[in-house]
Amino acid sequence: MRKEKNKKIIVAMSGGLDSSVAAALLKGAGFDLVGVFMRLFSGSPRFSEKRAKKVADILGIPFQVWDLKKEFKKRVIDYFLKEYKAGRTPNPCVVCNKEIKFGLLLEKALALKADFIATGHYARKQATSNKKQETSYKLLRAKDKNKDQSYFLWQLNQKQLKHILFPIGDYSKKQVRDLAKKYDLPVLDIPESQEICFIQTTINDFLARYLKPKPGPVVKQALYGVKKIIGQHQGLHFYTIGQRKGIELASGPTFARLQRASADKPWYVLDKDVKRNILIITQNEKDLMKKELIAENVNWISNKAPKLPLKIKIKIRYKSLLASALIMEKIGEKTYKVSLTKNQRAITPGQSVVFYQGKKLLGGGIIKKSH
Repeated sequence: MRKEKNKKIIVAMSGGLDSSVAAALLKGAGFDLVGVFMRLFSGSPRFSEKRAKKVADILGIPFQVWDLKKEFKKRVIDYFLKEYKAGRTPNPCVVCNKEIKFGLLLEKALALKADFIATGHYARKQATSNKKQETSYKLLRAKDKNKDQSYFLWQLNQKQLKHILFPIGDYSKKQVRDLAKKYDLPVLDIPESQEICFIQTTINDFLARYLKPKPGPVVKQALYGVKKIIGQHQGLHFYTIGQRKGIELASGPTFARLQRASADKPWYVLDKDVKRNILIITQNEKDLMKKELIAENVNWISNKAPKLPLKIKIKIRYKSLLASALIMEKIGEKTYKVSLTKNQRAITPGQSVVFYQGKKLLGGGIIKKSH
C-alpha cells in the first residue's frame, strides 16, 4: 500500500480478523491512524470492544469508542422493523453501510479533519482521471470472490468513495489470516460474524418482540381465485418468499385429502398479499421462478445513469451466483425494469439487486416486485 504523507485515517475496528488486519496494513504503510470501535446496539458484546482495544495497543495506535446506539436504532433497526411490518424482506447490512459506516462514521471522521476512513470490507476502489484532471472512483469486487462484500456497498457515491479505503480488498481470506499471524494479532480463533449483528437469537424471535401478531389466512396458490383457505399465519412479517419451513397449515378432512394427494411435496411461500393479509403458498417450486423484476431507489456508483438497454450481471441476494440480465428501461424516478436471461428463484421484495459489469459494480436498487 502506497504511503501518502501526513494522511490521517480513522479505521473502523470491530475486534474481528478483517478490520484488525486492515488496521495493521495501514499502520505498516506509515499512515497516521486512529482506531474507532462503534457501539451500535444494546447488548453489543464488550469482549469485541476489548479485543479491538488490545489490537490497537499491539499496533501502537490511538483508540476511541464511539457510542452510536441511538443513531443505529433510528437508522437501521427501525428500518428493519418497518420493512418487515410492510411485508418486505429488508437488508440491514446495506442500510448500515450507507447510514452508519460510510455515513455517520465518515461525517464524524471528516469533522475531525481525517482524510480517509478505512474498513475491513472485502472490496476494492479504483481512481481514474479524465483529460480535465477530474478524478472519479470505481467500486470493484474483491480479489477473493468467495468473500467479496461489494454487494453490500451499492449505495455508495463518489463523495464517499473519495474518502474510503479498503485495505484487504486485494487479499484472499487465507492471506488475511496469514497477516494476522505475522502481526501476532489475537483474532485467529474468532468465528465468522453473523450477518445481522443486532439479532442474537432468530429473526422471528426478534420480530415477535417488536411486532404484534396479525393472524390471517394461508391460501394454496392453485385455489387462490376462490379463496380456499388451508391454514392460518400469525403475521406476514414472519415469512419470506421461497421459505419452506414454519408454514402453519389447517387440519381437518379437506386438508387431509390435500396432504394425501401430495404428501411428498413441501410447501413454499410464493407471495404475500399485504392489503388482505393473505399468505400465498405453493407446492410447485417452479412457481417461484421469475424472469423480470422492478428495481426502485436505484443508485449508480458513477452518479451517472448509463445508456439503456444495458447488458449486465446481477445478484439478487448476497449468496446468489451472478446472473446475466438486461436493464430494459427506466420506468420512473430511480426505477428500472430488469429482464433476466434465465429464471431466478425467489426474487424477494425488499432485498437488494446489484448490477455488475465484469469486476466493476455499477450500482443497484431495491427489488419492488417480480414476475
